[in-house]
Parts: sequence; structure tokens; C-alpha cells
Amino acid sequence: MSTYTVLAHVVENTTEKKNSDFLTFLHPVTSREEAMTHIDHYRQHYADANHVCWAYVIGNTRQPQTQAFSDAGEPSGTAGKPMLHVLTERDVGNSLAVVVRYFGGVKLGAGGLVRAYSGAVSEAVNSAELTHIVPSLEIQVVVSFAHEAKVRHLAQQYQAQILSVDYATEVRLRIQLAAAQVDVFTQQAINETAGSAIVQLTTDES
Repeated sequence: MSTYTVLAHVVENTTEKKNSDFLTFLHPVTSREEAMTHIDHYRQHYADANHVCWAYVIGNTRQPQTQAFSDAGEPSGTAGKPMLHVLTERDVGNSLAVVVRYFGGVKLGAGGLVRAYSGAVSEAVNSAELTHIVPSLEIQVVVSFAHEAKVRHLAQQYQAQILSVDYATEVRLRIQLAAAQVDVFTQQAINETAGSAIVQLTTDES
């Protein structure tokens, strides 16, 4: 669960290849349903266009939750797949790319189409803002009252968030922190409480 990047804002860009106009739109999306809503909007808004091609990837591009693409009438493999390839190669997660093509009368050929669609998305990505996502996990730390302050201080050192604290016969702290730091945090919590801390993984918050 390493750090990855996602699209932060909507991007619009226009390119031209042999009199054909390629209107490119990048949208941040977190589900297939959200992506399809945007795609339907562009299909309706540009109903007079020759093609409305698209590709999306949800989650981390290296381990996507889901991804899909459409050539929308262009020869198979010349539009949607190259568009998706750009998103994955440029590590643009949680993103939808839509390219609207107005045919200019000159055929580009299969190779020309691949270059045109991938180039259109690549240019849009050049001006996109990406946000870094750090996967996190939620843990529960059970300690004595005497050790609560040590765990709180440790959480602060790791820039972790204390979600809740329950006081009973012992203190139970729910803490959210970067997934990559859980193991070392756990070991340090045990060390600093003379082996008395009980640390349990609760839910995945990534």
C-alpha cells in the first residue's frame, strides 16, 4: 500500500490533428457510476461529434479497483486503450478521460489515431494537478492509564490521528496512521510501555 497519485481537478484541453479537433476532458472520479454520468453528459452535449471516446481508472493505477475504456466507433484499439495507457503510465488515479473528436475530413489511419488520442490525453495530463494519497490503517492501542501519555506522544511523532479514546479499566485509543508506519509504530509502542501495550489492526481506511 504505497503512496499514489490521483487527479485533483477537472482539466480541459483541445488539440488538432489533420483538421480533426480533439476536445479532451479529465475528471476526478471515485466510481464507475460517477464516470458513466460524466460520459453520458458529454455524449449528450456533443451529440454532433463523430466520436466520444473515454477511459477511466479508479484507485491506484498500479493496483486499480476497476478500469475500462471505449473506442466509441473508432477502429478497435485506437482510442480508448491508448487513453487508458496514458492514465496508467502517468500514474493518474481516480480519473476519467473523455476525448471528443470532430472529424476534419482527413483519415489518420490506425497509428495516427493512437498517437492523436494518446497525445490529447497526455497534453491534458501535463496541465493537471495531482494529489498524493497516503494509504492509512486504523489500529486500536490498549494501555494502562500510566502509559496513555506515552502513546499520545508517539501518535504525535508519527503525525497519526487519534480518532477516539475510551476509558474503562484500561485506556483504548483508536488511531489512524500511514499504513507504511504501522509496524514500526506498534513495535515502538510496545517498547515504550515495557511490553504491556496491546496493538490491534481494526479496519482498512485506505
